[in-house]
Amino acid sequence: MKVISVNIANPVTFERKGRLVQTGLYKKPVESPVLLDTDGVAGDTVSDRRHHGGPDKACYLFGANHYAYWQALYPHLEWSPGMFGENLTVSVFEESSFRIGDVLQVGEAIVRISQPRQPCYKLAHRFGDPEMVRRFLASGHSGAYLRVLQPGYVRTSDAIYLLAREAGGMRLDEVFALFDPGRRDVAALRRALALPTLAQAARKDLEKLLRVSGS
Repeated sequence: MKVISVNIANPVTFERKGRLVQTGLYKKPVESPVLLDTDGVAGDTVSDRRHHGGPDKACYLFGANHYAYWQALYPHLEWSPGMFGENLTVSVFEESSFRIGDVLQVGEAIVRISQPRQPCYKLAHRFGDPEMVRRFLASGHSGAYLRVLQPGYVRTSDAIYLLAREAGGMRLDEVFALFDPGRRDVAALRRALALPTLAQAARKDLEKLLRVSGS
């Protein structure tokens, strides 16, 4: 597994329901090395810091191996790395092969997987499809948010290595499936909430889902 593109964004503004919304979702590849720091990716735009960026979501990674599926659904779009708002487009990333809490080396940086990506209306706007959030959840391919344990520079073609496997951790795709509104797997929700390395934002949302389930 290796980095095939490092992506950052300038802010983009669009109108939604009569108000202007700014987003850093429209990321583009850069040639120069980029610093992964504990609070985010140097030079990248994070417009909504309530839901993006910060220590638990310092960097977002997505697998290029999933692009073909989406290109077939949206052939009219202009495709390039960073299409899903990811900072790191990597050659192959299978969510079923990684766990919450796994530690990776990416270039010079050491990172920990903190949560799957939770899609929102901005992704739907990016693809011009109000069904995109539902489709993204159904795909099972979330990518991964990363907590930066050791800052470092990352560049195109850098290798990615698994350094440590989280003992007793849940697979990334298992946790991602819990955000599907059609699922109410109470046992899995409780198991996810017991993960010590799960990001706080994901924890809060899963706690809400558990309350809604009546448990």
